[in-house]
Amino acid sequence: MNGNLLSSVWPRSQALHKAVLVGLGVVLLTLASKVQVPFWPVPMTLQTLAVLLIGATAGARLGGATVLAWLALGAVGLPVFATGAGLAYMAGPTGGYLAGFLAAALLTGYLADMGDGRKLGSAFVMLLMGNVLIFALGTAWLAMLIGPKQAFAAGVLPFLPAEALKLALGTLLLASAWKRAKR
Repeated sequence: MNGNLLSSVWPRSQALHKAVLVGLGVVLLTLASKVQVPFWPVPMTLQTLAVLLIGATAGARLGGATVLAWLALGAVGLPVFATGAGLAYMAGPTGGYLAGFLAAALLTGYLADMGDGRKLGSAFVMLLMGNVLIFALGTAWLAMLIGPKQAFAAGVLPFLPAEALKLALGTLLLASAWKRAKR
C-alpha cells in the first residue's frame, strides 16, 4: 500500500468521488467546529483533531482542498467556524489558527502521502508536527494582536491538556484505520 489511507482504500478515485470526499470533510470539520468549550480569545473545539485526521487520511491535495473549501465557505459568511464567519472574523484572534489548519492539513497530508502515519509512533509524530504548526501560526498571529506573553498564556497553555488528549485519540484512530485497511 502506497500513499495515504484514502488512496489505499479507494485507489481509483474519480473527480466526483473526490468532490464528495471534500464535501464530507467540510461537513466533518464544520461539526468539529461546533463541538466547543467557550474560551477566550479562541474557543476550544475538535477542529484540530478533524484537520489533522483529514490531512492524515486524505493526503496533501485532497486534505488541503478540504480545508481550503471550508475556509472559503467561512470567508463568504457561511457559519462553518466555531463562533463567527466572514473575512473580518478571519482577521481576528482566530486568524492564525485558521491559517494553521490549512498548513497542518498540507503537512500531515504530505507526510501521509510519503507513507507516514501507519503505525502508532509515526502517526503520533505526524499529528504532533501538524498540531505544533497550528499553534505556532495561531500564536504568532495572536501575539501581534495581544502580545507574545499574553498570546502564549491565552492561546497555548489552556489548550495543552485537551490537545494531548486529541493527539492520543487521533493517533489511535489513524493507526487503527491503517491496521484495518491492511486486512
